[in-house]
Amino acid sequence: MASHPSQGIQTLLEAEKEAAKIVQQARQYRVQRLKDARSEATREIEEYRRVKDDEFKAFEASHAGNISNVQVAVEKETDIKLQSISQVFEVRKDQVLRKLLDRVVLIKPELHRNLKKGALGGSEEQ
Repeated sequence: MASHPSQGIQTLLEAEKEAAKIVQQARQYRVQRLKDARSEATREIEEYRRVKDDEFKAFEASHAGNISNVQVAVEKETDIKLQSISQVFEVRKDQVLRKLLDRVVLIKPELHRNLKKGALGGSEEQ
């Protein structure tokens, strides 16, 4: 009878070892799957980044011509406005110069408005 219980214990120990092997294999399988998933995600991210970079470069190249066209248009508009301002200056400079000289040369002496009140009333305010 003594051998029968020890054989049962031996069977239980072997079953426990087999279960530990199965658990260890499951852990290793899970770790390997996580590593594979990470590397796959990294590959997908790099591929997506490369595709988006290519799309951006294509977009940038297609719109680079538009930027130079806009710049040329702005420069042309600026030149037109400068010409217009120069023409107005040439037309009006004589008038402005004449008005300035009239103000400087033709002086009309007048008493200051505050002085008029005080000088004419004299002793009324005191």
